[in-house]
Amino acid sequence: MKVLQGMLLIDGSGKEPLENAVVVLEGDKIKAVGKAGEIDTSRAAEVIDLAGKTLLPGLIDCHVHICLDPVGDPFATAARDSDATTAFKAARNAARTLRGGVTTIRDMGGKNHIDLNLRDAIAQGIALGPRILASGKLLTMTGGHGWMVGREVDGPDEARKGAREEIKAGVDVVKIMATGGVMTPGVEPGSPQLTVEEMRAAIEEAKKAGKITASHAQGLTGIKNAIRAGIDSIEHGVYLDEEACEMMIDNNVYLVPTLAAPYWIVAKGREAGIPEYAVAKTEKVIETHYASFRLALKMGVKIAMGTDASIPFNEHGKNYYELKLMVQEGMTPMQAIVAATKSAAELLGLSNEIGTIEPGKQADLLVVEGNPLEDIEVLANVHQVYKGGKAIS
Repeated sequence: MKVLQGMLLIDGSGKEPLENAVVVLEGDKIKAVGKAGEIDTSRAAEVIDLAGKTLLPGLIDCHVHICLDPVGDPFATAARDSDATTAFKAARNAARTLRGGVTTIRDMGGKNHIDLNLRDAIAQGIALGPRILASGKLLTMTGGHGWMVGREVDGPDEARKGAREEIKAGVDVVKIMATGGVMTPGVEPGSPQLTVEEMRAAIEEAKKAGKITASHAQGLTGIKNAIRAGIDSIEHGVYLDEEACEMMIDNNVYLVPTLAAPYWIVAKGREAGIPEYAVAKTEKVIETHYASFRLALKMGVKIAMGTDASIPFNEHGKNYYELKLMVQEGMTPMQAIVAATKSAAELLGLSNEIGTIEPGKQADLLVVEGNPLEDIEVLANVHQVYKGGKAIS
């Protein structure tokens, strides 16, 4: 039995933090949570004093690309790399992510199912990294956004077969491309791509298999098409209006905003080797993207944290920066933390296992120096990460 004591506890639920807290770990689970003096710790094999620090649930990033490098042109680099090189890079990225305080990720598009292999290697203890929910090959129309790492489908029958084959391969989530995007040449972020009928066919197959679904959806028409098709989450949501937000609320659809993706493209720009077309498109949409996030927050859309890590200079292991931007654009620090813990776990269907610090849940924990409710950027000051009760070195 291991005891963590003396810290400020933010349990992920949104409740007021608990000072001078005690958390008891037994094996890979949380056994007890309370204030000092309320819990018997006399049988503890190890007592760890965390005075002056804050304990939170391990963060959950609902949108990463673990197989891609956050360089100027990640897709071109991935196309040049062998599968073996990609796998080595993915393992490195996963270790960086875990050490950065993220204990669970949802991978939103890898290469040749390397994300599935890495997920299994981590689960078997072969590689170091967060728990992974993997989407395998995303479904996109011929020439659509992300075709370089996806499966091209045209018509409901091909979309249905594509979903079935990805489920057969072992994916946890089916990702569907409703619109164009920034990082694919020759497509417009606002343009609809897969149709309602195509998406509905894929979503039906996912639901039959008990899988969650997510849609890259930037343009307004494509966002509404994805919601009508039955999607679980809208990724990015660049062009939202009040009707789209109402549709999301009515259908229990989450927004995964990925504010860091356009931020780093604009911040680094052409000089850093980012393709001209990607910078130009991002400069056009970034303010609308942020305004849509503020609208969704104001209207009460459910929001889960996702970074789009690997988009140019959006680094694995620095996932905390998304929370900084969420706070900058109107969330309180507590709201941002909940989006990256409790709400993210709910979206992923894992709320019985992770997302909050309470007895019976996995001991996936993050210890940081300082108080993130006073300054969200202290999430970068990682003191210790625990995954399944084990300290990560």
